Amino acid sequence: MSKTDDISGDELLRTLSALSNPHRLRVIAALAEGRRYVSQLAREMSMSRPLLTVHLRKLESAGLVTGSLELSEDGKAMKFYELAEFELLLTPESVARAATTLSEGTGDE
Repeated sequence: MSKTDDISGDELLRTLSALSNPHRLRVIAALAEGRRYVSQLAREMSMSRPLLTVHLRKLESAGLVTGSLELSEDGKAMKFYELAEFELLLTPESVARAATTLSEGTGDE
């Protein structure tokens, strides 16, 4: 997913919100080294699986990571995550264009 000048206001807010957490930035950094399954990533990050899952869902909702369910050789379900292709270019002009497309009711929370 390319997030460039044509990003909508709602997409921009979702992306910036996903990136505004230090744990999620660390997740992106870890996944930049290659795809991981949740348990492996949780161990590497010294984070509980439930908390990591919350962060991964936020990143996935923003289109920054993708998840896929796979079966191990012993038939155990394993959820793998990897980075989606993305680029975010922020300029005053791109932010102004995005702001014109914001949904009604979108505001400070």
